[in-house]
Amino acid sequence: MCSSKPKAPKAPVYNPAPVAPTVVAPIEADTSSQSAGDEERRRRKAASGRSDTILTSGAGVSGQASTGGKKLLGE
Repeated sequence: MCSSKPKAPKAPVYNPAPVAPTVVAPIEADTSSQSAGDEERRRRKAASGRSDTILTSGAGVSGQASTGGKKLLGE
């Protein structure tokens, strides 16, 4: 047997990665495009179906439902 200790391999030397400079540019929002986006969101919300208004009281509806009647073909 060998009485000498095994040598550990040397770790490779890495150069640090270059750091890119931070560039912060001011962002100016165009008010016309911002208002157009707000209006589009408002339009989509209005077209999404049910309104947010509750038209009955806590007791519910007391009368008959107003349906359109029969809608069968040929009547």
